[in-house]
Amino acid sequence: MVVSRKQELPIINIYIKGTRLKQKDQFKYLGSLISSDGRNNSEVASRIAQAKTNFQKMKTVLTNKNISIRTRRRALECYIEPILMYGCEAWTISKQTQKKLEATEMWFLRRMLRI
Repeated sequence: MVVSRKQELPIINIYIKGTRLKQKDQFKYLGSLISSDGRNNSEVASRIAQAKTNFQKMKTVLTNKNISIRTRRRALECYIEPILMYGCEAWTISKQTQKKLEATEMWFLRRMLRI
């Protein structure tokens, strides 16, 4: 894979024992999606979907009004936010990506408070 911001990616020919390797547009590496354009929109969307799925699995605990909001918030920080933010150290954050992440956090909080 070639990572470049140019519209047209250069074609690279790499051979191993006479067999040409396929050039990919994206691939998963250590659980993170790497794309050839250097952006991470699909990775962020995937992380948001995974976090929301896991939130739904823990919905009975996270939306339980008998548990204090502080405890539910800590559960969110311990079990859901790491799924959302895994690999974020390598992301390039645009305004649009930042808004998506903030909207996801608000989605969690609204569900927890049943608003």
